[in-house]
Amino acid sequence: MKRVLLKLSGEALAGPKKTGFDEDTVLSVAKQIKQIVEEGTQVAVVIGGGNFWRGRTSETIDRTKADQIGMMATIMNCIYVSDICRYVGLQTEVYTPFICGSFTKVFSKDAAVEDLNQGKVTFFAGGTGHPYFSTDTATVLRAIEIEAETILLAKAIDGVYDSDPKVNPDAKKYAEVSIQEVIDKKLAVVDLTASIMCMENKMPMLVFGLDEENSIVKTVHGEFNGTTVTI
Repeated sequence: MKRVLLKLSGEALAGPKKTGFDEDTVLSVAKQIKQIVEEGTQVAVVIGGGNFWRGRTSETIDRTKADQIGMMATIMNCIYVSDICRYVGLQTEVYTPFICGSFTKVFSKDAAVEDLNQGKVTFFAGGTGHPYFSTDTATVLRAIEIEAETILLAKAIDGVYDSDPKVNPDAKKYAEVSIQEVIDKKLAVVDLTASIMCMENKMPMLVFGLDEENSIVKTVHGEFNGTTVTI
């Protein structure tokens, strides 16, 4: 794969602690990213904020403010994972859609693509910069903008199921499913806005579990056992 966008869930980065960062998990992610970058794949990264904040579960504050807190959570995650990537020997840049002091750069497609071409791991933090749009939507938007080959969706579960496997032990896992079927059956791979963007812009996804050993590398090598979301 020449260029991919890797979406990491915040919960997956928290590991068994379920909140904050699990450094062993993040180190494993960074080492896998380093391997695929050294093999010639350009890697952009979006990270959710669920290890710190899930705004949609708050019933006591304004939705706009809740979403803004979520944006800040994704920035913390990207700065942390970016620096772990630097620790293992990678070059990185963190972009946000709004000014964030000297912590990040304001997103520019041209600048981000130039960084990718130079072999830098490019992080897109802060979502779209607007409330009511999830990191799923930001993931698909950035993948389309940078002309990624596919989205690698690393989640806390190992693929797409016909129902929630945490609730239904008989849930069926798909080896392959179309984005139209995801929308029709409300399979919640990504939210509806992101799903429609994938469909309209022909952006495929590979969905897999982050906690499986070497799962990112295996996915790039075509050896994963997750779910392929076709266009």
